[in-house]
Amino acid sequence: MVLWVFGYGSLVWNPGFHFDEKVIGFIKDYRRVFDLACIDHRGTPENPARTCTLEAKKGSVCWGAAYCVKGGSEKERAAIQYLERRECEYDRKASVDFYKEGNLEPVMTNVLVFISTPDKVANRYYLGPAPLEEMARQIATATGPCGNNRDYLFSMEKAMFDIGHEDDYVIRLANEVRKMLSRLKDRRTVPSHVAMIDKLPLRGLTPLLEATLVNSG
Repeated sequence: MVLWVFGYGSLVWNPGFHFDEKVIGFIKDYRRVFDLACIDHRGTPENPARTCTLEAKKGSVCWGAAYCVKGGSEKERAAIQYLERRECEYDRKASVDFYKEGNLEPVMTNVLVFISTPDKVANRYYLGPAPLEEMARQIATATGPCGNNRDYLFSMEKAMFDIGHEDDYVIRLANEVRKMLSRLKDRRTVPSHVAMIDKLPLRGLTPLLEATLVNSG
């Protein structure tokens, strides 16, 4: 018996377990989304990170990497145990067909993939979709014991580029995070008295501005 596992998130660039073969390819009728909370690696319970999961969508394809583990049940069990600990936010395992570029028929069947139930009641880690700017703000600010959320996203972007199959959704989200980081940086560099003025209501602003200019001169 041979175990095949499909990776579409951090497993693409950092599998973390012993494998015997890696194949680049895709699965059908799923797309990659950043709708899953991570509270122990790249985020915290108070400020969860957004990480990848799969969303069922007819006609979509999701590129990634399939890993083969050979050598008997003990090696397979060790890989599964590692993955179950690492992918603990994912509450479902599914079997999928795996395709390679140029092949109309799957090159592997019954490939294991970890996914999450898209239900906030049934799955406490499921965040669901959100406006792009809101997601970017979460990703730009979330940090956990294993690093920050934005590096996860940027690594995902690079990994898809490296395998020759960039993900437009990942690129859009990464670019929005870069804009958010730039805005946050600009906000931190604004002098405190100017930042205070910026937050005040319009009424009564002129006298305070005049006083600020006199004091600063």
